[in-house]
Amino acid sequence: MNIAIGSDHAGFRLKNEIIKHIEEKGIEFKDYGTYNEDSCDYPDFAEKVASKVASKEFQFGILVCGTGVGIGIAANKVKGIRAVTCSDTFSAHASRQHNDANILCLGQRVIGIGLAFDIVDAFLSAEFEGGRHTLRINKITEIENKN
Repeated sequence: MNIAIGSDHAGFRLKNEIIKHIEEKGIEFKDYGTYNEDSCDYPDFAEKVASKVASKEFQFGILVCGTGVGIGIAANKVKGIRAVTCSDTFSAHASRQHNDANILCLGQRVIGIGLAFDIVDAFLSAEFEGGRHTLRINKITEIENKN
């Protein structure tokens, strides 16, 4: 498994904690910035990570901003991306099982470090179930291709 990870300034500290967490698990990753807490624009980092996931260079992405919402909206503009903003483990797990989500978005101002680790673990440990869910994912792709 390999992960592209990124954040804006409002997610910088949580991103660094998540990096330590996934390093301890031996998961391969690449940090696409930001590399400090100076004000910056979340769409820049969302696009970097999302393009790497969409091209299949990385299996998954993790993005962090203040709420996880803006960075998720931006990531979802990249064709082939199904980014989800999660603040609980059930949604993180179900987003992989049912929606084949490929980017997890988190909010540093919304959740604490311990919960973030649990959400990351739930997301990364779940597998897409396929079956009836594949039809739905294909319909999402059709919508994406039409627009």
